[in-house]
Amino acid sequence: MDRNQAIGLVLIAGILIVYSVFFRPPVEEQPIVATDTTEVASTNPGQVTTSPEPVVVQDTSAAKLTEEYGVFATGAIGSNQTLKVETDVAIYTFSNKGGQIKSVELKDFKSYNGDPLVLTSAENSAQQLIVPTVKGNIDLSELYFTTSASSTTISEEGTTQVVYTLNTTDGGSIEFIYNITANKYDLGYKVRFNGLSNSIIGDEVTLKWSKAMKRYEKNLEDARTKTTISYYTVAEDFEELKATSKDPQTETVAEPVRWASFNQKFFNAGIIAEKGFKAVTMNTAIPVTDTTIVKAGTIDAKISTADLYEGADFTYVYTPKKYRTLKKIGYDYQENVYMGYALVSWVNKLIIAPLFTFLEKHIGNYGIIIMIIVFVVKLVLFPLTRKSYLSMAKMKVLKPELDKIKEKVGDDMQKQQQEQMKLYREMGVNPLSGCLPMVLQMPILFAMFFFFPNSIELRQESFLWATDLSSYDVLFNLGFTIPFYGSHVSGFTLLMTISTLLYTWSNNQVSTVQGPMKSIGYVMPIIFMFVLNSYSAGLSFYYFVSNLVTFGQQTLIRRFVDDEKIRAKLEENKKNSGSKKKSKFQQRLEEAMKASQEAQRQKQGKGKK
Repeated sequence: MDRNQAIGLVLIAGILIVYSVFFRPPVEEQPIVATDTTEVASTNPGQVTTSPEPVVVQDTSAAKLTEEYGVFATGAIGSNQTLKVETDVAIYTFSNKGGQIKSVELKDFKSYNGDPLVLTSAENSAQQLIVPTVKGNIDLSELYFTTSASSTTISEEGTTQVVYTLNTTDGGSIEFIYNITANKYDLGYKVRFNGLSNSIIGDEVTLKWSKAMKRYEKNLEDARTKTTISYYTVAEDFEELKATSKDPQTETVAEPVRWASFNQKFFNAGIIAEKGFKAVTMNTAIPVTDTTIVKAGTIDAKISTADLYEGADFTYVYTPKKYRTLKKIGYDYQENVYMGYALVSWVNKLIIAPLFTFLEKHIGNYGIIIMIIVFVVKLVLFPLTRKSYLSMAKMKVLKPELDKIKEKVGDDMQKQQQEQMKLYREMGVNPLSGCLPMVLQMPILFAMFFFFPNSIELRQESFLWATDLSSYDVLFNLGFTIPFYGSHVSGFTLLMTISTLLYTWSNNQVSTVQGPMKSIGYVMPIIFMFVLNSYSAGLSFYYFVSNLVTFGQQTLIRRFVDDEKIRAKLEENKKNSGSKKKSKFQQRLEEAMKASQEAQRQKQGKGKK
């Protein structure tokens, strides 16, 4: 490792440490304290209530109902009846009250404590479709619909349809049509207003979806920092409320919105409007006294009445956050899965995620999948690794000459750099050639940093002593808390640290770096031991295996690298250096150094005056 490589690693490590400090998953696990969520919305903005209490009708006469509900009086009285539709992946429970989905259970997943994973239910979610009429605002969720559908189970490629109808006294009707497919996490939802133009006033109706997002993961604080409301505009812009905020948030989007969703760490519930919502207001808040709830929020969406007369198409989504599953839904719904920023996200989307998906089709053990990914990545990057090592070997061979330059020029750093560049040019050595391969590998290093903690494929998957590769592993509990570290020891993070220290020691055997810069290589692994102790076990395991493979690659390279042959090649380059033209890079570098020296001389001259 030469000086340029060391500086590059320090800068990269600094970026990772800063990011980790601000987004570090907290390790404190809070006990479950259940509270009554029915009172949350009235005391805290952005939090939700359960389904509205049934309206108590004192006078059930036809005249009284008509006075209160107008043409919708036919739905004012009824009894609550439910039906279930079970598919390969979910169980949907519908209710004739409001003609709504009341609960959704994802069959292939469990909560962290082993309970069935119910993504939405009457206890933690409520939807209202509020229609402005000549009798005032009517909430359709309070009315009773009729249906001819019954509970059913569909499998393989099967589909079914559930239709809820409310006939009005003037011959009109409202229809809610649900289309469910066996192996999909999204279902079609059509709303149609028939013959109601004289009863409905205004140009928009309001869909209000309130939801207390339940706790599904062991680490409550980490889950809260990754839970928010996200949305996507018709203009194709993805945005979200700030997930890490601990304060109540409210945002209104006045432009058309394609979809909005309650976006948790590994699960998502949302609604897509084919024609777009006219505007959406969203808010979130944390019910700090209720550890069974991660975050609570409300989506208040405006729908054009004209669209409903024609029959407006929507899509409900109740899904695990698998990137390829969400991508099939369309409208960039996969943006709900955070893959990192800019270049890093494209590495994950185009390389790592497809490779991971391919491997899990054929291999059931995710620890082995991670090891195979390491081998594939290291094999592809082997030419860069070899080039980097050869650069370090050349610098090691030149160390005697570099030491002589230091003795010759003393503390004059500019003169020292000038003489070093002259030596590099004569010997045909590019001092940046060892750093560049490492820089090119950085996108993959960063990609893994975002991929594993956000990969639902690793959720509740065990390997060795780790019970959940998506969360931190616990080799043993300390019984006390160490600041910035936690109360447990992550076994994979410990192995990663030890292997990084050994790898650093090995590199220092061929490095020209001396003094404090050399010591930094040993300090950084210790820092990362603290940083990654509460991160995904899969991430630490990946880095551990990657260190082992890299160590093995370098051991193999060393067997075929002869320092005497390198010295001979450099001496040959030196003999032929007089006949070679300077590269443009060398010319620019020398010009920059001369300009720097001239500026320094002028500064010293002014100082003497």
